[in-house]
Amino acid sequence: MYKKVAFYSLVCMLLVDRQSVMAEFYDNWTKQVRKGIIEYCILATLENDELYGYALVKIITSLPGLQVAEGTIYPLLSRLKKSGLLSSRLQESHEGPARKYYLLTKDGEIQLSHMHKYFKGMLTGIDQIESIKSQLNTHSNKSSKSK
Repeated sequence: MYKKVAFYSLVCMLLVDRQSVMAEFYDNWTKQVRKGIIEYCILATLENDELYGYALVKIITSLPGLQVAEGTIYPLLSRLKKSGLLSSRLQESHEGPARKYYLLTKDGEIQLSHMHKYFKGMLTGIDQIESIKSQLNTHSNKSSKSK
C-alpha cells in the first residue's frame, strides 16, 4: 500500500512540475512575442498621425490580445525615441499639464516598413503551415480509409 501511495505521489509531483515548466515556457514565449508586437503597434499607430503619450497608451492597452500595462508603453516610447525611430514635442494643454506628442521620424517610417514586411511574411508562413497541416490531414484520412 505504501509503495502505491508513494508511486502516485511521485506521478502527481512529476505532472505538477511538468505543468509548471510548460506554464513558464508559455509565459516567457508570450512575453517575447508581445514585446516585438507592441513596438510594431506603437510605430504603426503613429504612422499617419502624431499622438500624445497618454492617447497612444490608451490605444495600445485597448488592443485585444496584447495584455499590456500602461507602465510598459512609456519605457518603450523612450527607447524608440533614443533609437531615432520617434521624435517628440511638448505642447501646452488647456486640460492640464503640457502633453508630449510622439511622431515617427524618417528612420521610424523606414523601420516600420521593414517590420511590416517581416510581419506579413510571418503571417503568410503561419497560414502556409495551417494549409500544409490541412493537406496532410486530408491525405492521412484518405490513406486510412483506403486500408
